Amino acid sequence: MPTPLARLKPSWIARTNLSGAIAAVLSSVVVAACSACEARAPFAGVNAASQWFWGRRAKRHVRPSWRYTAVGYLVHHFSSLLWAGIYEAWCLRRPATPGVSAARAAVVATAACVVDYTVTPPRFRPGFERHISRTSIAVVYVAFGMGLFAGAWARRRYIR
Repeated sequence: MPTPLARLKPSWIARTNLSGAIAAVLSSVVVAACSACEARAPFAGVNAASQWFWGRRAKRHVRPSWRYTAVGYLVHHFSSLLWAGIYEAWCLRRPATPGVSAARAAVVATAACVVDYTVTPPRFRPGFERHISRTSIAVVYVAFGMGLFAGAWARRRYIR
């Protein structure tokens, strides 16, 4: 019997890469903007995600660097791909109207937030909570959901 992923169309990987990349970039820009406004350090929020590798030092580093900024973005990007894979699997299994797809993106973004801040151990959380407020964190996850949907919309609109 084939595995659940084997039953998905081969385009699942391409779909996941597109929506995940858009969601990662859009939410990273929002993290940087919120971090610039609230902490006066635009790279601090992005750097914080590199705590997966560098520990607490990553949360304290506020300047751009390959070690913290690039690694922090890559951690965020690959995490975004994980959630985008879930979103795209849902969309492939049950195609829907744009409104339903947007609602699904909101559900996946909300699930990502809940998992990131309740289930996940502190070292593996996004880390930007040290630099931005809860309201800004909510805005980041809204941007993430919008990015997921934007990938689906772009694919539907231009890749036919």
